[in-house]
Amino acid sequence: MEYTRLGTSGLTVSRIALGCMSFGDRSSGFSQWSLSEDESQPYFRQAVELGITFWDTANVYSLGSSEEFVGRAIREYSRREDIVLATKVFFRMHGGPGGQGLSRTAILENIDASLTRLGTDYVDLYQIHRFDPNTPVEETMEALNDVVRAGKARYIGASAMWAWQFSKMQYTASANGWTRFVSMQDEYNLIMREEEREMLGLLADQGVGSVPFSPLAKGRVCRPWGEHTHRMDVDPVGRRYDQDQDAPIVAAVQKVAEARGIPMAQVALAWVLRNPVVSAPIVGATRPHHLSDAVAALDVQLTEDEVTQLEEHYVPHIPRSF
Repeated sequence: MEYTRLGTSGLTVSRIALGCMSFGDRSSGFSQWSLSEDESQPYFRQAVELGITFWDTANVYSLGSSEEFVGRAIREYSRREDIVLATKVFFRMHGGPGGQGLSRTAILENIDASLTRLGTDYVDLYQIHRFDPNTPVEETMEALNDVVRAGKARYIGASAMWAWQFSKMQYTASANGWTRFVSMQDEYNLIMREEEREMLGLLADQGVGSVPFSPLAKGRVCRPWGEHTHRMDVDPVGRRYDQDQDAPIVAAVQKVAEARGIPMAQVALAWVLRNPVVSAPIVGATRPHHLSDAVAALDVQLTEDEVTQLEEHYVPHIPRSF
């Protein structure tokens, strides 16, 4: 395993992050493909064995049960101080005034609820899951600053927004002497590269680390075009990566992988990792080889010719996560 700082902050993270959206109680109605707690255990244990110490979840994943699974897994397979623990706030958890969004009420209520479910008194990284257009930026950033000052979070991060929104939030924090974001969890993979237009340049300028979600396009770049998995059939988010215009990209990944004699996932993830702004792609796991393939991608150095093959078929996309 390789380790790096998250952006220019002092926080050290493994270069592969364990995405925990796949782990949770299916009865929550959040997804049909989540793994139960018993089914999740091998992946937590494997992550520790591989040196993947950066674990990412969210309060909304399976309506809190993902956080519960993660908290118990840390106590079972590791030590709290050895795991960089990240969670998120924004989406609806209940119908009360603090049940969603980024108001002061929502942030202060939900950090306490997350800590209870995780069984810890702090998270290393507390992330806003989306931009909240209904709450003044000043209110959100001051509340996040108070969370850090109270010792409930060590650092803060953001996710999935326009570059101008992120810039406004960072400026507001700086202008008031409040805690600034050290990370951006953005959608970035060979099929969705729109972050290259503005966001990645902004992150480089601000010293913020990118922790991309869906670095493998929900698995679309991991198998030949036309092959489907159960998740692709039941996950509406995954189906949006099944557009025919992107078939040549998947074919290019397959060609490079076959020439090297390695899985397609390693090629696709190596491409994401080569971007200097990327600190740690977030990799979900529902099969034994998923995490081992991700770690192996750290050793794959793509040639310029291979990069050209992988990038030349890209067509613009409308970001769909904001």
